[in-house]
Amino acid sequence: MSKIDAICFVGIDVSKDLLEIAVRPSGEQWSIENDPLQFPALVERLTELTPSRIILEATGGLETLVASHLGAAGLPVCVINPRQARDFAKASGQRAKTDVVDADGLAHFGEALKPPLRQLPSTETQLLEALLTRRRQLVQMRTAEKNRLSGTNHPRKIIKDLQAHIAWLDKRISQCDDELKTALKASPIWRTNDQLLRSVPGIGQVVSRTLIAELPELGKLSDKQITALVGLAPYANDSGGRRGPRHIRGGRNTVRSALYMATLSAIRSNYRIRTFYQRLLTAGKPKKVALTACMRKLLVILNAIIKQQQPWRRYTLLNA
Repeated sequence: MSKIDAICFVGIDVSKDLLEIAVRPSGEQWSIENDPLQFPALVERLTELTPSRIILEATGGLETLVASHLGAAGLPVCVINPRQARDFAKASGQRAKTDVVDADGLAHFGEALKPPLRQLPSTETQLLEALLTRRRQLVQMRTAEKNRLSGTNHPRKIIKDLQAHIAWLDKRISQCDDELKTALKASPIWRTNDQLLRSVPGIGQVVSRTLIAELPELGKLSDKQITALVGLAPYANDSGGRRGPRHIRGGRNTVRSALYMATLSAIRSNYRIRTFYQRLLTAGKPKKVALTACMRKLLVILNAIIKQQQPWRRYTLLNA
């Protein structure tokens, strides 16, 4: 068998208890328990196959452990958006949905589209992401409790309970902030990038940490690539002579949400973003469109600052 004939693609469907594995074009399939004790045997078997791509879909974190083991062994792992996998299955005429079918569909996805390989996050990056996620969860819980407290009249006992829980959440959020600060200080690169990002008016510590943890490609891609990755690149909607409105979609929702809040602040405190926003409004652009354009411009600026390793003041002098 030639080297070209030997190329194969592997799809792994991850559930809480099982991993379903499918190989294309051979059609080989098998399953194992989703147990770290089983992973060394899986790594050995997949290494023998020398696959071009091993495709998993993001499943709320269930895929992280097996993807980390495969990546650490030097295997070519791709973790894709579940919507991409499902849309591809529908486009391929596959309507049924079982774990075995999904695994074969993921292998077919890799074979047909050959998605680009992306370096898996390190243990330190995963910890930073987990801390940020936990902080968001605590803030959401605190907001919900404050809304309950300000709602209809409650018995005094319930009010005391809500106040006690809010105080506890305040304490836990503060502890999360301390843990995030410690994690950033442990890495010279993160520490430097955090200082560079926070030198930009409108960028606070939460936005900076979100970008560092969940957008490690910042400063490594072109402006078009980074905006597309975050989901801020406008997609055309034209047909024949009709030119439809542009829309953004997909991308990394948590990063986009953080940039949205940063842009609201930057419109007030950042001269470049404020001037750009006002110019768009004067040109007749709707506020929502102008705000999205400002988010995209702010991301491009942040990408350049990390790429050039220049703080805001130096960047503005170089790009005056």
